[in-house]
Amino acid sequence: MSVQLPPATHRKRAPPQGELEAASTLKLGADQNTHTLSLSEARLVINKVLENKRRGGKKYEEPENLTKTLDYLEVFARFKDEENIKAVERLLNSHTELEMFERSQLGSLCCDNAEEAKSLIPSLHDKITDGDLQELLDELTKLRNFTE
Repeated sequence: MSVQLPPATHRKRAPPQGELEAASTLKLGADQNTHTLSLSEARLVINKVLENKRRGGKKYEEPENLTKTLDYLEVFARFKDEENIKAVERLLNSHTELEMFERSQLGSLCCDNAEEAKSLIPSLHDKITDGDLQELLDELTKLRNFTE
């Protein structure tokens, strides 16, 4: 005896245009050159927008998904101070050999060493030497504030 399942009620997901992959070779399709944000930058932007909305005089109630996103960013954003976030962005943007996606990943993950960074972001392997990457990671660590 087989069980008949009702038809699916969800929408069909459109197949991705081309192959999308964030592996040893980045294949991000239309988003390949899109400006990406680290978790710290996203936290800063959302908080600034909300601050402006609250100052606007109108009553503004935050949607639940926005509140959950902010809670997530509070936990996982590695840099909390605005000046440090800007310094991290300047430091990462000085490495023009890296794609925007790779820079934002480095700013979010805050890896301890080059080996860890290259295992988590495989596309870094042929773009930056271990020594240069370790130097970059050490600079990021100096900017990180562990007390917040």
